[in-house]
Amino acid sequence: MGQIAGDGADSGEGPGRADVPVTSLPGVSPAGASAAGPVLNPAAGEDRAADRVLTVPNGLSVARLLGVPVFLWLVLVPKADAWAVVLLIASAASDWLDGKIARAFNQQSRLGEALDPAADRLYIAATLIALAVRGIIPWWLVALLAVRELLVAGALALLKRKVGFGTLQVSFAGKTATLCLLYAFPLLLLGTYAGTWAEVARIIGWAFAIWGAALYWWAAALYLIQAHALLTGRIAPDPDPEGAA
Repeated sequence: MGQIAGDGADSGEGPGRADVPVTSLPGVSPAGASAAGPVLNPAAGEDRAADRVLTVPNGLSVARLLGVPVFLWLVLVPKADAWAVVLLIASAASDWLDGKIARAFNQQSRLGEALDPAADRLYIAATLIALAVRGIIPWWLVALLAVRELLVAGALALLKRKVGFGTLQVSFAGKTATLCLLYAFPLLLLGTYAGTWAEVARIIGWAFAIWGAALYWWAAALYLIQAHALLTGRIAPDPDPEGAA
C-alpha cells in the first residue's frame, strides 16, 4: 500500500511572458512561479482526467448496471435461463473489456472506479436472490455473503467518518472471490437441467461457489485489518486506490 504523496509536484521551468499574470494561465501554480516564468502543474491535468464522465469504460459499466434488472426478469419471470446465462457472460466480458480499454487509452476515472465494483456487487446480489427464490441455492449462502458485505460496508463507513477516507486498496483475494462467484452462478443455473452435462455444471458450479464464498470472507478479513491499521494511524491511505471488492 503506497504512502500519500506530497502536495507539490515536480515541474520544470518554461518560457514566460512578462505581460501575463501567473494566475491567469491554466495549470499554473502561483507559488511555483519563478523569474524565468510560470511553472505548469501536471497534477491539474491528471485531476481533470480523473473527473471524466463520458468515457467508453464508463459506458460499458452503465450498460452492465442496466443489465441487472433484465437478468432478474429473465430468471424469475419467463425463466429463460439460457438468455440469463448469456447476459452474465456478456457482463463478465464487458467487465474485462472496460478495464483493458481504460488502461490502453488512459480513460481511468473516479466514476469508473466506483461503477465497476458496484456493478459486480449488484450482479452478485441479484444472482444470489434469484437463485435462492428459484430454490437453486440455499438461503444460508445468501445470508453468509450478505453479512460479509454489511461488515465491509460498516468498516468503510467508519473510515469515512473517522478519517475522511472511505476506500480500501482492493486485494487479489477479493478480485478472485468475485471472479469465482461470477463463474459459479451461471453454472449452478445450468445445473438445474437434466443430463450429464448439467450434473457436471452443477458440481463445478458448487466448487466455484464454495471457493468464492471462502475467498470473499478472507478478503473481508484483509479489508478489516487494513481498516484497523488506517484508523490507528499505523499506515497511511493509498492516494489512488481501487475500490474494495
